[in-house]
Amino acid sequence: QVQLVESGGGLVQAGGSLRLSCEASGRTFSRYAMGWFRQAPGKERESVARISRNFGITYDADSVKGRFTISRDNAKNTVNLQMDSLKPEDTAVYYCAASTYGRSWSKPDYWGQGTQVTVSS
Repeated sequence: QVQLVESGGGLVQAGGSLRLSCEASGRTFSRYAMGWFRQAPGKERESVARISRNFGITYDADSVKGRFTISRDNAKNTVNLQMDSLKPEDTAVYYCAASTYGRSWSKPDYWGQGTQVTVSS
């Protein structure tokens, strides 16, 4: 099993930046695809970005392309999401996720508890 703990959320003004971090505890972190989902009030949870165990990157949310950067550090068992030029529309609870080989990314195996990101205008 894998436990995921997010940090770095908070309140920021539009145009500002936040860096989310997710630390994984458990075995063989490097074998998992990792990424971030988000869920705004009244909306469906959506995938924001993911990074494979081979370091392939996909930004699933078109609105974050060019503004968000996902990375992973296997030595530290962390996956990060650098969020720049934040907009009020980015306000959501952000969830770290991990998926084992063969699992569809839409239904990851593990979830973090979520961290609130609020962007004021």
